[in-house]
Amino acid sequence: MQIPAGYREGYAKAQARNPALADRYIRHTLVGDPLADALVDELAPYGREQAHQFIQAGLDQDAAARRQAPPVVREFFDSLSVPPAWFDPQAVIPGARAYLQNWDAFVIAHVLGVVVEGFSSLISKSFFMTGRLTDYGLRRMQQNNRHLIEICMPGGLERDGDGWKLTVHIKLVHAQIRRMLRESGDWDEAVWGPPLHMGHMAFSTAAFSALLLYRARSLGVRLSAEESESFMLLWSYVGWLLGVPEELLFRREAEGYALCQVGLDCEPPPDWEAIAMANALINSAPLMAGRSDPAERRRFANYLYRISRALIGDEMADQLKFPRRRTTGVLFAMRWHWRLIRLGERLSPARAGKRRHANFSLMMAQAFFEDGGLSYRLPDHSNPW
Repeated sequence: MQIPAGYREGYAKAQARNPALADRYIRHTLVGDPLADALVDELAPYGREQAHQFIQAGLDQDAAARRQAPPVVREFFDSLSVPPAWFDPQAVIPGARAYLQNWDAFVIAHVLGVVVEGFSSLISKSFFMTGRLTDYGLRRMQQNNRHLIEICMPGGLERDGDGWKLTVHIKLVHAQIRRMLRESGDWDEAVWGPPLHMGHMAFSTAAFSALLLYRARSLGVRLSAEESESFMLLWSYVGWLLGVPEELLFRREAEGYALCQVGLDCEPPPDWEAIAMANALINSAPLMAGRSDPAERRRFANYLYRISRALIGDEMADQLKFPRRRTTGVLFAMRWHWRLIRLGERLSPARAGKRRHANFSLMMAQAFFEDGGLSYRLPDHSNPW
């Protein structure tokens, strides 16, 4: 294999852990998303508005408008319209329900654990170069939260569901970012591989499923085996929609977690873009929680740094230049917090109902609604959204 230079040292480390999986991961650091890349290349001459109309027609299954679109648009959406044989929409319900019921804990594990760990990789470089978090941190997190909620909503992953549409939109945004970065001349493909390559897509899918389950449990979330397997299946389908090849889609939690370990082994140590992105994420989170006063934001960010350091460990936190904070007892206290909540709900069903209502209201408030609806426009150099 012609291994990108930035991955060579880490690849040797990953091979010592799991040679076969390391080979599979590194092979996909050379691969983009052929269908999505072909679509954005074909639509580029039409201009942003016309391209948006073609994409919207494909998402909405507007037969009349689709006939006016280039053949590549029809081919792209037709390739995603029939789920793989292994996907069972009913089987993902327990996992989706568990995520929504424990959203407040899951969002902490997601933002302060999984996303930070993801930004320690070269994924951060493409986001940094396009300004998709550093300049628009709150908006980006709200949109990300909206996607996670929509894929877990009943019917969200059906062909007409908003979870399905948002996932396919993300797939196209990734393709557009690859195109923009290649055109910019700032991306060194020989060193980093294609922007947002399939290795990164596989890593992200495993991180948002297996690693997220692991981090959520460390905060005190309790899940049954059925719920965990169901959540893995849900994310396997999301990964399939994003273009992840079958050989890197894992429906067993242990296999997904192993892919995360191998992926982090293969990635080079965090560089300054990763450091900037991870710290921007932590410092944007207080805004998402409604903390707008500068002094209060600083205090809350310091607390979030403690939680994040406890989740990801001192070694990675130090690599990301997180401020040194004591983490003794942080996760223990959080586990007791959720345990007491569960005890209170068992003792008082009325309290449980009120908490679920409040949790749902907060969850929807943290999701991004643009002009009362969803936008499926692709970014360009003048507008990163």
